[in-house]
Amino acid sequence: MERGLLAHGWVDQRWLPAWIKTLIGRLFHVSYTVEGTWRLLKRHGWSWQQPTGRAIERDEDVGEVWKKETWPRVRAPGGAWVLDRLRG
Repeated sequence: MERGLLAHGWVDQRWLPAWIKTLIGRLFHVSYTVEGTWRLLKRHGWSWQQPTGRAIERDEDVGEVWKKETWPRVRAPGGAWVLDRLRG
């Protein structure tokens, strides 16, 4: 894990328990659940990390537009936004 996600083929630099589960499986040929992976991480001193502040680049106006226009479709029953994405 200290080598980072990019060294293991993930471009996104967020360590997600599901990705760590996959990495453990690849490296050690064992299978854990996501919950089991989280327990293993905590046992070895890893903790949930979250940014302490907002990004400097954050644009409040863009965020408001997204909440009003996109979020209702994402949240819609049946995930209508998925179909929109598939249609292109």
